[in-house]
Amino acid sequence: MEVLGIIPARYASTRFPGKPLTDINGKSMIQRVYEQAKSANLAEVLVATDDQRIFEHVQSFGGKAVMTAEHHQSGTDRCFEAYQRYNQPFEYVINIQGDEPFIKPEQINLVANCFRNPQTQLATLIKEIESPEELFNINSPKVVISNTGDALYFSRQPIPYCRNVPNDIWHRQHTYYKHIGIYGYRADILEQITQLPPSALELAESLEQLRWLENGYKIATAITEFETIGIDTPEDLEKVKGFGS
Repeated sequence: MEVLGIIPARYASTRFPGKPLTDINGKSMIQRVYEQAKSANLAEVLVATDDQRIFEHVQSFGGKAVMTAEHHQSGTDRCFEAYQRYNQPFEYVINIQGDEPFIKPEQINLVANCFRNPQTQLATLIKEIESPEELFNINSPKVVISNTGDALYFSRQPIPYCRNVPNDIWHRQHTYYKHIGIYGYRADILEQITQLPPSALELAESLEQLRWLENGYKIATAITEFETIGIDTPEDLEKVKGFGS
C-alpha cells in the first residue's frame, strides 16, 4: 500500500505557543515525531504547517513540509489541504499527532494495516485502560467498539456504565479502551469528511470523530499495548525528561 503520513503542526497553540519547535533533549518536538514516522511503513512523510518558522525548521533537518492555511479547525482539515497540495496519488493518509514525540513506528503501522481490509474507510488506535484514574479522566477520550473492532462511540466519560459496581473496580469488570489520536483515512473518505458541518454529538463532547460516526462512516480500530506521551502544556515537558537521546 502507498500510504502518506502527514504531521499537522500549528505554531499558535493556546496552551503552548511554539510547541512544535520546543526542545526535548536536544531535538525539537516536530523533529522527533518526524523521525519516528519515517521509521514506519510509510511511502512519504510530510509536516503540514501554517507557520514559516516551522516550515524552515523542518527543511533544516532534511524533512519535507507543506504550507497550509491558518484557518483550519482540525488536524484532519489541515491534512486534507496538505494532501491536495502535495499532489501525488496516495490512496491512504495517516494523520500523526505532532505533540507525541515518542510515538512508536509500530503504532503507525497498526493503523496503516487496517487498510489491508478494502472495506476500511477510517482507522484509529486504542489502548486498554488499566486504572480508575485513567478511566475517569475526562481529558482522555474513551471508545466503545463492536465485536468486529469498529468504533461505536467516543466519549470523555467512561462508557459503558457498570451498574451496581464501585467506580474503582469498573476497569476490572469490563474492558475499557482509551482513544489514541492517530487517524487513518482512505483518501476519498478524507475529502468527504472535510465537507461535513460540525455535528450535535461532536459539539457536545468536543470530539471531531463523532461527526464521522454521526454521518454514517465507520472507524476501524487497532489495539496497541504501548503508552503514548502527549505534550499539551509546558508542564507536560516534565513527563518526557529522560526519554529520547
